Amino acid sequence: MINTFPKIATKCLFLKVYMRKFFIFSLVFILLISMFSSCKQESVDMSGFWEFYNGKLAMFQEENQEYAHKTVDAVFLGDSLTDGYDVKSYYPEYTVLNRGIGGDTTIWLEKRLDVSLYSVKTKVAIMLIGANNIETMFENYQRILQSFKENVPKTKIILLSLTSMGGEWGKKNQLAAYNNVKIKKLAEQYGFEFVDLYSALLNLEDGEIYDEYTTDGGHLTPKGYEVLTNCIKPVLQKLVDEWETENN
Repeated sequence: MINTFPKIATKCLFLKVYMRKFFIFSLVFILLISMFSSCKQESVDMSGFWEFYNGKLAMFQEENQEYAHKTVDAVFLGDSLTDGYDVKSYYPEYTVLNRGIGGDTTIWLEKRLDVSLYSVKTKVAIMLIGANNIETMFENYQRILQSFKENVPKTKIILLSLTSMGGEWGKKNQLAAYNNVKIKKLAEQYGFEFVDLYSALLNLEDGEIYDEYTTDGGHLTPKGYEVLTNCIKPVLQKLVDEWETENN
């Protein structure tokens, strides 16, 4: 009788190896498809973002034409916190422009300063930026300040602190507080005004922003914007008066 056991064992071993390779190949294929789909979705999402971003810049350019022969009182620069700030309602006694863009960072803000600030005449510029790249915001923050000095030397500058936050955003409060110390020191170094928003919004009992001041821990409610306005307005009035004294 012929012993077929070695042949059967060999076939089983071959089949086992084949199935293992097939499983690995299938897994890699699924991962690649998943990565491709993710990249494609990210590309679509970023495409939508840049459409929004460029739309904002086009609107700023139109405003610049409208105010080409005027001097406005203040230009607000920043990300979504500024973008969502209805400055015309909170500062009815001033001529103000909102140059905030949701999702912005210090890097992108620097690239759009020509359109957002330097192409319009303003007495005061107010900047709140850094939350979206809080870990790397100082890679170019000081370069922005130096650019202010060189391009709008007569414009008064207010640097706003990062706000206190809550929830998932609140995990970055310690870093935000640390960065605010650096912002304040830079304001002193460049002769700019510094306004602390962090402390005004902070609930000392839990170390996070008051619930009534935020919609999601990172963005503000109307009450939150009232707090911002109460912090900013006295400094704005002071600087507008100074600018008018120096330039009239």
